[in-house]
Amino acid sequence: MDKTAFHFLLNGQQVDGFTIVNKRGMRCDLTNYGARVVSLWVPDRNGRFEDVVLGFDSLQEYLDTDQAFFGTLVGRYANRIAKAKFHLDGQAFGLAVNHGRHHIHGGSKGFHAQVWQVDRHTPNSIDMSYRSVDGEEGFPGNLDINVCYELTEDNGLAIRYTATCDKATPLNLTNHSYFNLNGAGNQNIVNHELLIRAEAFTQVDEDLIPTGAILPVEKTVLDFRTQRPIAPQLIESDPLLSNAGGFDHNYVLEGQGLRQVAIIHAPASGRTMEVLTDQPGLQFYSGNSLDGSTIGKEGKAYGYRCAFCLETQHFPDSPNHSGFPSTILRPGETFSSQTIYRFSSE
Repeated sequence: MDKTAFHFLLNGQQVDGFTIVNKRGMRCDLTNYGARVVSLWVPDRNGRFEDVVLGFDSLQEYLDTDQAFFGTLVGRYANRIAKAKFHLDGQAFGLAVNHGRHHIHGGSKGFHAQVWQVDRHTPNSIDMSYRSVDGEEGFPGNLDINVCYELTEDNGLAIRYTATCDKATPLNLTNHSYFNLNGAGNQNIVNHELLIRAEAFTQVDEDLIPTGAILPVEKTVLDFRTQRPIAPQLIESDPLLSNAGGFDHNYVLEGQGLRQVAIIHAPASGRTMEVLTDQPGLQFYSGNSLDGSTIGKEGKAYGYRCAFCLETQHFPDSPNHSGFPSTILRPGETFSSQTIYRFSSE
């Protein structure tokens, strides 16, 4: 990472590049623009390190061309909110409309487009914070958020979130990294072998907005309870995949507390990534909108299905569905959550 390419004064606020490492040689490059993971260097079965996340070589490229939320922390509400509206405690709220007629990932000026304050930086961790003011992108209340990225000695990228507010507000935070375990921009991900520990998913309509129904994955293309290659499941004519052009689905995860919820393995490189989280949902996205027109790091074109996302989260559109786990944070409460992406090779 060329840190000078991220040394930038943006609207009077300083943006910089940062690096964290562990003792086993794993490295993560980040920037405080969007509290964003820029690169993540992970060894393959032969001990060769490659960058496994998509992104850009400079801040200017993120400012000019990032429509995919590469590597960023998204919020105040990750994923979709129907018609950019919700009701809370008898009051109606209208949000920024930035996805057709709906709201997605906190709006066009969500957390991904903000400069975060760096509070602490050690060799293997970094803490950043941001205050989202009352009314930002339509959300109520002042919200104070802290995120810590840490590289653990078992080759995990641990992401820990905390937040408090002064008015009740919906909150759903996630990291939006795009992974390719063969290396960013190398091949596609259709032969990656995936397991998701989920018996059910949230049904969506033609706009990928939840209907409120929770349906079983059994006997559908969404069933990854047994680890298998992604490719045989990509039957795009299937009604469950046709609207999104592939996978873009929220899985209802088994268990509670911090637990392993997914495993994905790349036979070509030998790299395996485990996903651990305390969240109730996981969005699996198969890179449907990548079409080769985006030129990323080292001049590589990011083509169709060249990456996947496994975003730990609450369910999409939860503020409009009383049957979903609540996402409302209230004054006096502290939101706390953890996700770990842990890597190994064989």
